[in-house]
Amino acid sequence: MGQCVTKCKNPTSSLGSKSGEKDAGKSHKKGGGGGGGGGTGGHKDESKFPADVNGTKSPEVTVETSVAPPLSSGDVRREEPDQEGEGLSLARIEEMFMWYKDEHEDAILEEGMERFCNDLHVDPAEFKVLVLAWKFQAATMCKFTRREFVEGCRAIQADSLQGICQRFSSLLEESRGEESFKDLYRFTFQFGLDADEGQRSLQRSIAIALWRLVFTLDTPPVLERWLHFLSENPCGVRGISRDTWNMFLNFTQSIGPDLSNYSEDEAWPSLFDSFVEWETERRRRDRVEQEERRRRAEEDEEQEEGEEADTVTDCGPDGRA
Repeated sequence: MGQCVTKCKNPTSSLGSKSGEKDAGKSHKKGGGGGGGGGTGGHKDESKFPADVNGTKSPEVTVETSVAPPLSSGDVRREEPDQEGEGLSLARIEEMFMWYKDEHEDAILEEGMERFCNDLHVDPAEFKVLVLAWKFQAATMCKFTRREFVEGCRAIQADSLQGICQRFSSLLEESRGEESFKDLYRFTFQFGLDADEGQRSLQRSIAIALWRLVFTLDTPPVLERWLHFLSENPCGVRGISRDTWNMFLNFTQSIGPDLSNYSEDEAWPSLFDSFVEWETERRRRDRVEQEERRRRAEEDEEQEEGEEADTVTDCGPDGRA
């Protein structure tokens, strides 16, 4: 999910892929054998992993591999020596990771992420994917390392696709808590940076996309006006610093929708001063335009009444002109 969004031309397209498309045919051409076994001259294996997500089995796929087929989530769970509390199986988590991992790197990358989201029946650009990345403490968009994936699944107590799907409701509810959302919000900034490029601030377009995403469930009244201000780029805004990102959450919580209690004397970033000035001027213009429209409407109404009165005066006693 970082370099896909930060380097693509349409940053709002997806957290899990560059294109945001969920082409099931393409996504299932590769199996999970890329990181396991290493055999090359295998037999045809008609596996059905993953399956039974939300009651729907995934389409069968033919995988060229010599590795034993992974368990489907509908199989009877074996007693395994590495099971943790409530039957959580590290082997099943590793197995799930291997199904989506890249052939050459020990991580789930863009193509595997697309298949992972597709099998979870979520759009890669959904808020759910951001929340899952937060719980996995993913360092980069379009990527889950083995450690992030395994530790993340352990954190949410899920060792199958079905288990992850069943956790979404509670994860979304958790994200709405005050402290949890603050943590998610700050994570989102770091998540959006391109670590390979050594970025320290978010590109403006990426920041706009991530602000809309992170405020999916609870949208502040001022958000769209703030994003419109950034899109208009009236003062040459190019990047969003960590301080500006973090302070905007405080801004939404302490400043009213009409911005009347905003004070430049407080320690707000200068970009906020520019926004309040821009918004105040925009509102002034809107009031002037509304007043002008009202005045013209009244003049038109008076003119129509005058024309009706002239018509009545010009008529004779029998109503004829």
